[in-house]
Amino acid sequence: QVQLVESGGGLVQPGGSLTLSCEASGDIFSIEAMGWHRQAPGQQREFVATTISGGSTNYSDSAKGRFFISRDNGKNTVYLQMNSLKPEDTARYYCNADMTLGPHRIPFHSWGQGTQVTVSS
Repeated sequence: QVQLVESGGGLVQPGGSLTLSCEASGDIFSIEAMGWHRQAPGQQREFVATTISGGSTNYSDSAKGRFFISRDNGKNTVYLQMNSLKPEDTARYYCNADMTLGPHRIPFHSWGQGTQVTVSS
């Protein structure tokens, strides 16, 4: 059984910062990639950022220059530092991971339950 648990969401004023965390746990052999998507009310879920084993990162246009993704491999944890937040960043943020499980290294893609970020004055 695998779990992704996000934390760090909340209410922040425009221009403020938040850091989200997501920890993966379970019978994980390896994690190839971890990242974040978000979904605003009435909108489709959209890509925000990802980090791939080896250290490369990728960002959406809206996240570039303001959001920074990092990973602690020893803790199976990914972080999303969000700066200069705007009201349009308001959404539920979901962590996801591509991993292999157990001694047989079964490929598996998992999503967390999400954490709410609200940017408002």
